[in-house]
Amino acid sequence: MGENTIKKFTDLVAWQEAHKLVLLIYKITAHFPTEERFGITNQMRRAVISITSNIAEGFGRSTSKDKANFYTFSKTSLSELENQSIASRDLAYMSTSEFNSFQQQAEKVDRLIAGLYKSAERNSRQY
Repeated sequence: MGENTIKKFTDLVAWQEAHKLVLLIYKITAHFPTEERFGITNQMRRAVISITSNIAEGFGRSTSKDKANFYTFSKTSLSELENQSIASRDLAYMSTSEFNSFQQQAEKVDRLIAGLYKSAERNSRQY
């Protein structure tokens, strides 16, 4: 077995980069208005956690089709988070700098999840 063998979901670069996004969103939303604690703050935190949770669940699934479905769920949570981030920026809850950092990390995560999905799809066609 090589040094790069993936044994658990935390070994996936997609999960690692998505986890960085989790930490970033928690840091950014920590200074959102308190009246948003059960609003957009909660929604953004739920969406970002859903991204990593679905990558983890997809990794644990036995069929390639199931894996692809969970990677799709992860991408839809990322889209939801991107929408919420635009609203947060436009409401001045998030600075331009924070938004740009978010966008850069989100784009990286999006590409990595797309790679997981393509790999799962390729594997499902081999059977």
